[in-house]
Amino acid sequence: MKPKVAVVMGSESDREVMKKAVEQLEALGISCETFVASAHRTPERAVGIAQEAEERGFKVIIAGAGLSAALPGVLAAHTTLPVVGVPIASGPLGGIDALLSMVQMPTGVPVATVGINNAKNAAILAAEILALSDEGVRKALERMRGGWRG
Repeated sequence: MKPKVAVVMGSESDREVMKKAVEQLEALGISCETFVASAHRTPERAVGIAQEAEERGFKVIIAGAGLSAALPGVLAAHTTLPVVGVPIASGPLGGIDALLSMVQMPTGVPVATVGINNAKNAAILAAEILALSDEGVRKALERMRGGWRG
């Protein structure tokens, strides 16, 4: 099965947070592929991931980053696919800087943003986007939500 979601993190140190997105996607039966690319240290790699995402079959990109959190915006600037940002708690501001970087994107380059370290919600939002055109994902979401009590 072709991966439908690209999960991109700014550095290896973000993997612990971002694995929650991968686990949630897998629980919903959604295939994904992970990448490490930094908007600052490896910008060409980040741009390449965004530019090639659609032709590789991805439908949504989840991007996690801390500190200045430029990664989700860089990816969004180079694709028309939806980008869901995960601000990662790091540095002296504990993720507030990352959160503000993601939610304050300029008009025309949106990044849907979840709470700090909430990669699981990013995966659920990606699933909701996929469910618009994928009945299997929609049913998986319904089953998951049917198990929630409160």
